[in-house]
Amino acid sequence: MMHTQHALNRRGFLRSAGACLTLPWLECLVERSWAGAGEPTPPRRMIAIMTDLGIVPEYFFPEAPGRDFKLTPYLQVLAEHRDQFTVFSGLSHPEVTGGHQTDLCFLTGAPHPRKPGFKNSISLDQYAAMIQGPVTRFPSLTLRVGPSNKSLSYSADGVAIPSEFRPSSIYRQLFLQGSPREVEAQIARLREGQSLMDQFEGRLQSLERKAGKRDRQRLDQFLTSVREVEQRLEASEAWEQKPKPRVDVEMPKDNLDPTALVERTRAIYDLSRLAIETDSTRLITVFVTQQFNPKVDLPGVEMPHHALTHQMSLEESREQLRLVEEAQFGELNRLLTGLRGVGEGSATMLDQTMVLYGSNLGNASRHDTTNLPVLLAGGGFRHGQHLAFSRKNNYPLANLYVSMLQRMGIETDRFSSGMGTMTGLDFA
Repeated sequence: MMHTQHALNRRGFLRSAGACLTLPWLECLVERSWAGAGEPTPPRRMIAIMTDLGIVPEYFFPEAPGRDFKLTPYLQVLAEHRDQFTVFSGLSHPEVTGGHQTDLCFLTGAPHPRKPGFKNSISLDQYAAMIQGPVTRFPSLTLRVGPSNKSLSYSADGVAIPSEFRPSSIYRQLFLQGSPREVEAQIARLREGQSLMDQFEGRLQSLERKAGKRDRQRLDQFLTSVREVEQRLEASEAWEQKPKPRVDVEMPKDNLDPTALVERTRAIYDLSRLAIETDSTRLITVFVTQQFNPKVDLPGVEMPHHALTHQMSLEESREQLRLVEEAQFGELNRLLTGLRGVGEGSATMLDQTMVLYGSNLGNASRHDTTNLPVLLAGGGFRHGQHLAFSRKNNYPLANLYVSMLQRMGIETDRFSSGMGTMTGLDFA
């Protein structure tokens, strides 16, 4: 039988002490859950990362399935975390075709993104945020490395959540407290938004009484969206009155050099870790896009990243691409090491944080959207394995998403094309 006892609230303790400093994870300042002897349980979290130019298959996928697989060149970069990740092969989203445009669907699984009238569906992170509610200052963070204005995150109406790519702006949102006057001004703006929502809802309900059946259905969907906006505004107002956490890290400078893929990725990953560590959010997406960059500034790399993916059959191009992608896996390794280095009770922050890494393209040179390269680290699963599914008849990637949602404590057995949990992936 599960018993729950609420210990001192971490943020409440800091407010009552008149401090702005965020304490590390402490057993006396978290909710305690017991099952028998029991231990304190820190929250579950998720970071989802997608790179939009594929990953060279032979450098990523192991040959043998199971737990005795040999590390490939890219997985060798993550060797110190072998027991903390699972690599998958034979995964894809059914009917998600369209080359580069499928980046819209990596976390949604919505089919046929190139068809006229395509409408996206809710993304994995936003579904989790909707169910969990405003338990943190930011229900989710939508981040980007690289040019364009694309995003991995989509609302329940299939609308893209704008992504943020400037490290200084992300840092400012997370950790810089406005002056009392600025805070009051922001609260006033939020209240004005709430007032407008109230006005609109009343007028729309009046219109609803005059509308036909199909119009009423459309209006009902819109009113649901209005209520969701109101709830977010109310939560935002409450958080505006609470002090932001302070970290012993200076505000990063914005490196907008389009060739600085590695440096820009590191900055976004570092901020993601800090956001998780300060419990500013529990859901983060990172879109790593390189479609329009001239090249990556690394020794030995002479051609643009995108062009290299179309010349993988040439040894020289493939080796340049390997330099780029190994550097990207190096930054992923740094993120995993940082999370694993923070203790939370008898576990680590990596044990509590799922890190999904993959691409919307299986073979970028052919714009192939099957056999997607996907890796999941952390989160308290029984890792250290290669789960191999059919390369011809792929297994639904969204089944992995169902497992991740359940690990977040969300009771669901389906998401998108996923109609159950991932076969072979068990909780530790």
